[in-house]
Amino acid sequence: MTALQQKRTTNVFLGSIAASTSARAGDRIDVPVYSVTKHRGFVPSAEYFSKQVFSRELSNYKLISSGDFAYATIHLDEGSIGIAPEDALVSPMYTSFRVDHSLVDADYLVRFLKSPKALATYPSLGKGSAERRRSISFQRLAELQVPLPPLPEQRRIAAILDKADQLRTQRREALAHLNTLTQSIFDEMFGDPVANEMRWTKEPLSELLSAIESGKSPVCLARPAASNEWGILKLGAISTQSWLPSQNKALAESEPDRRFEVEAGDVLFSRKNTPALVAAVCMVNKTRSQLLLPDLIFRLRIADSSIITNTYLASVLQNQNQREEIQSMATGSAQSMVNISKAKLMSVSIPVPPLDLQQTFLRRVAGIDSLKEQYRAQLAELDTLSSSLQYRAFSGEL
Repeated sequence: MTALQQKRTTNVFLGSIAASTSARAGDRIDVPVYSVTKHRGFVPSAEYFSKQVFSRELSNYKLISSGDFAYATIHLDEGSIGIAPEDALVSPMYTSFRVDHSLVDADYLVRFLKSPKALATYPSLGKGSAERRRSISFQRLAELQVPLPPLPEQRRIAAILDKADQLRTQRREALAHLNTLTQSIFDEMFGDPVANEMRWTKEPLSELLSAIESGKSPVCLARPAASNEWGILKLGAISTQSWLPSQNKALAESEPDRRFEVEAGDVLFSRKNTPALVAAVCMVNKTRSQLLLPDLIFRLRIADSSIITNTYLASVLQNQNQREEIQSMATGSAQSMVNISKAKLMSVSIPVPPLDLQQTFLRRVAGIDSLKEQYRAQLAELDTLSSSLQYRAFSGEL
């Protein structure tokens, strides 16, 4: 940005360029129902949850016009905000607003509202007693200051950030394809673990695990940890069932609890998340040091490695049918965060094939795991680049 452009960038209150909306569905049953997500913004609810989780009584749902914004009132600090791609209905749990397009580019604004700079501000705007349940009304969000360069500059910045996001999305999709390949090999060798066509002996996890450990969620900074700093994992570190260590927050405390440091070989399980993402599992093949478990992620400790391997355990729990069976045990609101207790997880039974077959599986997927490590390293570099671009973009330096 040139010196002249910097001078023309002003900080304005969001309320000066946007206004809340409150239209209700009434008898508009012809409009599709959407959810607003952290990574994908507006997503058709049936697609996101793979089933209908919303109420069949839609008259009180909010009617959102194409181009309007909506955010999860109690999860805005996680980046759950998006722009409606068409006229849509959303749950009353969301807050919606409309922007003045003669003043602000919508793509630029949503980038800012999801940026580390904005996310760091949201806790001070929230109202509520529980840290993860603080609600942010539009009246409070309207007090947020937005850096506003001229419209052409806003569009240029949004295009640059879009390109960076496209690269990150491509790498995540590549990792997802490799996970699918691993699961295909698993299915070929072991079959459906729920139907158990191979007639393997089934054992409850209470017999196979020595412990299910959960960490803590201490005070963190609103940025990832540097390579020489301690960090706390975010749910995004495992929610795609791929190990993404760059998804962390820097620890604010000076003394970490080293008991919860993540190690290579760990099998991690998300005990709490949205209904679609809960019960995600991944195995940590390789990791940097100084990353800690939060209280929302379990670490599964195998009791006897001569009976079951970590690689097999992670893969059997990642199996779609097995995961859906575990997800059905979750308790909580279908539109918010649901939870799976240690006791319920321990009651899950899985097939236990012979150890030599498990080890053959490990050898067959070793090459895939090596490629995953390369992709994860590239994704970490892209995450770092994206954070840098966002900082520069909204500081007048891009």
